[in-house]
Amino acid sequence: MIPYGFQWIDKEEIDAVVGVLRSDRITQGPRVEEFERAVADYAGARHAVAFSSGTAALHAACAAAGVGAGDEVITSPLSFVASANCALYMGATPVFADIEPASLTLDWREAAKKVTPHTKAVIPVDFGGQPCALDEITLLARQHGLVVIEDAAHALGAEYKGRRVGGQADMTVLSFHPVKHITTGEGGMVLTNDAALCEKLARFRTHGIVRDPAKLTRSDEGAWYYEMQDLGYNYRITDIQCALGMAQLAKLDRFVARRLEIAGQYALAFSSLPGLRLPQEPAGTRSSYHLYVLQLPIERLKGGRRAFFDALVERKLGVNVHYIPIHLQPYYQRRFGCRRGDFPLAEGYYDRAITIPLYPKMTDEDVRYVIASVSDVFRQLWT
Repeated sequence: MIPYGFQWIDKEEIDAVVGVLRSDRITQGPRVEEFERAVADYAGARHAVAFSSGTAALHAACAAAGVGAGDEVITSPLSFVASANCALYMGATPVFADIEPASLTLDWREAAKKVTPHTKAVIPVDFGGQPCALDEITLLARQHGLVVIEDAAHALGAEYKGRRVGGQADMTVLSFHPVKHITTGEGGMVLTNDAALCEKLARFRTHGIVRDPAKLTRSDEGAWYYEMQDLGYNYRITDIQCALGMAQLAKLDRFVARRLEIAGQYALAFSSLPGLRLPQEPAGTRSSYHLYVLQLPIERLKGGRRAFFDALVERKLGVNVHYIPIHLQPYYQRRFGCRRGDFPLAEGYYDRAITIPLYPKMTDEDVRYVIASVSDVFRQLWT
């Protein structure tokens, strides 16, 4: 089976992890800060705080933004559920706005229609590695006093207007799940240029506890003394994970280059298939292709997407569908009354979408097999 995504672990990663296991500190040690600094430098951000997962990082970003009960957070319905759930964790209400059909990211015009006096933040999602319209979203946010939390879990290594994603929003959230561009097993990070936000994020990650004598309310208690000044969580990442991340980061540009190469081969091979819509990169952006999603002309395929999907699985391709729009999940329908028809562009995309394999460790033979399989199944089902 060729999966839709897969990690690439070599001797360098194994040696890095073993080195930490043989050291004195396997967690809360120097590797965490080293990894944070390296990712921040790569992305062009001043500060970084690493977390145990991308979901934890989203939760922390909402907390640092001051999101709370009675607030609203605007986001895209086309994402994994964590992009909206993070608002719920803070007692706020996620408010969806439809997508742009070209980029598949949050449409800032639709988002503008959803701003109310209760709106606190906006979470645009860099879908599949494609950066959102960050300039327009930032301008909208500044006009209304909102915090921009860019969900770039898919977009490490992508570029927006000549700059790497990660250093332009108020906060940018990354994920290091194994199918992402680099992995720490599980893990996440928030990038920011704001020192005050960085401090809040770090505190939230560690139970809300403060040890810096300069920030304690009682600084003369002794060297053992600490204070829980806010409610936080244990969202720490380990030195073991960060050692893995450092070894992966050294290969990130090569990983992204290979993703772009495969995406180019797919675009060339599939451009002649009638009615098939391929990923697009709006002017001024460069996707890092976390996902390669085809939008099928389901009206012309015998059996529709289901038949196409099943036929590729029979050929040992681990295809997937990213994502079921969040507002169609039973929880959101039950709690908020969401229903099909609320966001027609996200729903129309979902009805046609299928994710095919794309990851750096794919061989040229793998790529040729995917191209041949997709093309053959498409022609067999075409009516």
